[in-house]
Amino acid sequence: MSELSTPYAPGTPAWVDMMTTDRVATMDFYGGLFGWDFEIGGPETGYYTMALVRGKPVAGFGEMPRDVMFPVVWTTYLATDDLEESIDLIGANGGKVLVPEFDTGGPGRGAVAVDPSGAAFGLWEAGTHIGAYVVNEPGTVIWNELATRDAFSAAEFYQAVFGLALDPLPDFPYTQLKADGRVVGGIFGMAADIPAEIPPHWMTYFAVADLDAAVDRARDLGGIPVGDVAESRFGRFMTVGDPMGATFKVIQPPPSTPS
Repeated sequence: MSELSTPYAPGTPAWVDMMTTDRVATMDFYGGLFGWDFEIGGPETGYYTMALVRGKPVAGFGEMPRDVMFPVVWTTYLATDDLEESIDLIGANGGKVLVPEFDTGGPGRGAVAVDPSGAAFGLWEAGTHIGAYVVNEPGTVIWNELATRDAFSAAEFYQAVFGLALDPLPDFPYTQLKADGRVVGGIFGMAADIPAEIPPHWMTYFAVADLDAAVDRARDLGGIPVGDVAESRFGRFMTVGDPMGATFKVIQPPPSTPS
């Protein structure tokens, strides 16, 4: 069990959400897959919906305006303790702000940006809402990573903006990101044979207790498993597309992985 109550260190993935084309269908799919409960905001929030585990927020989603035709994606929000400074550093290091600073009042402030390779990510400066209050257990976020065609430059960008330490793995082309000495995310270079139409992107991993059962359940709920099950020392995982078009990964950690 991993419950949190204090703000995340700068650069740590603190929250994930999406703008979906069908909020009710999204609730049905993810509620059925992960057992989430929901807290639906009022009309002043656009009925922004919090997904809950044991009554605590773990992810969120809003409904896309009908006149907007953006792809449905999960967005990873990186924590900052100074939103304006982070926005300035993004611009100074080749990134660009897509969604200007927004203030939710007491819960906090945020923005959405793209790094120099074009991968979108969010920024979150916590107020009363730190982000995900439960992580690293079934039905919650366990990992976020960036897939990009220039992993070296991307790592330099996130280091410059958030002060993250870089820890390349010795046996795999993968760089771990560290905040306050703790591994909080990763970056890997997209293989040359990945189609050009797949852009650089942040990917969210949700933990599950039984990968095969979760994939079967996702399929029954209208999801689309993508590719094959991957095996790694971090666990067995697979990519899934939801009925609205967003992709994510489900991973069954090895038994020894701390929660």
